Amino acid sequence: MSGRPVYMDHNATTPVLPEVLEAMLPWFGDEFGNASSTTHVYGKRARQAVNEARQSVAALIGARPEEIIFTSGATESDNLAIRGVSCAATGRDAHIVTTAIEHEAVLETCQSLREEGCEVTVVPVDRHGLVDPADIERAMTDRTLLVSVMMANNEIGTIQPLAEIGELCRQRGVLMHSDAVQAAGRLPMDVDTLKMDLASLTAHKMYGPKGVGALYLREGVGLEPILTGSGQEGSLRSGTLNVPGIVGFGKAAEVALRDMATEPARQQALRDRLWSRISSRIDGVVLNGHPTRRLSNTLNVGFQGIESESLLMLAADAAALSSGSACASGNARGSYVIRAISRGPEAESASRSAIRFGLGRSNTEHQIDGVVEALARGVERLRAMAPTVRAVDAV
Repeated sequence: MSGRPVYMDHNATTPVLPEVLEAMLPWFGDEFGNASSTTHVYGKRARQAVNEARQSVAALIGARPEEIIFTSGATESDNLAIRGVSCAATGRDAHIVTTAIEHEAVLETCQSLREEGCEVTVVPVDRHGLVDPADIERAMTDRTLLVSVMMANNEIGTIQPLAEIGELCRQRGVLMHSDAVQAAGRLPMDVDTLKMDLASLTAHKMYGPKGVGALYLREGVGLEPILTGSGQEGSLRSGTLNVPGIVGFGKAAEVALRDMATEPARQQALRDRLWSRISSRIDGVVLNGHPTRRLSNTLNVGFQGIESESLLMLAADAAALSSGSACASGNARGSYVIRAISRGPEAESASRSAIRFGLGRSNTEHQIDGVVEALARGVERLRAMAPTVRAVDAV
């Protein structure tokens, strides 16, 4: 391969689409108004642009525009959802239920609340990364305020049974939050069908700009702000609105909804081709994640007897890949998600042998085949350097 490496890390971030950039550009120049300054035309035009983007983001997930709160990204949205619900429950001992494979923005927020006196229950997942709704139900108590379960995992792509979990929460009067960052724009999503009360979104995972996200907040759900100030976003998220970013988010949501019937299916065909080529070309590989309940663009593979970071370095000229979450890049312990789905003494080695493939709009069959060949050469070289390691049959 020549030129830049093939980009297959779309779960970390996506390139801004030309039509998204085009929609944003005027708001960096002549359309510079503050959306809160509605006494003149500059501010009014900015406010209208924000309102139109709010409608587009709401349409993507089946929500109402007034239920969308714009934030700086998914981390802030996760914090606002979890902390906001906890702080709103004044005078009540808080209990939160979550899973072992949530994004760090959820797990670390829960840990911080635990240190402040909140009770947190972390429910395990099975070997495919799937949480059992019955385990969620067993974890709930009379003090449970919130259950937070991601819609689809960012490393292995496993899609959780949110509608079942949401129904259990409704029956118990417990709020349901989901980090839907990887799913939104890749899966059809309806907050009513999934019985969500809160959902975190971000633009840069769906070909929009970085630095802008949203929290879906079902009408009537009590929430305390974690940022206070001039009262923007219904006094739930103060701060001058990022109008160019919000406009880009709205356009990205429009494009994702427009292409939902075709693009995920195309990427799934590429994903299946990638796994077929890897499993036939390279011995000792393991599919991490659910075999069918998985994001159409996501493949996570364990290369047995190989340190993933070494393989990524050898293949760096051919492909831009990762060993897991971009937020945990360089973690010497490997992926905590892979450890959570692995069993026994092999869990640690499995966590350091995984590579995540996040496919996207730009990827082609030709690229798939070339990347597999580069990986095969890298595996062969690494195993030759460690002859005592014998590749085993894929399981």
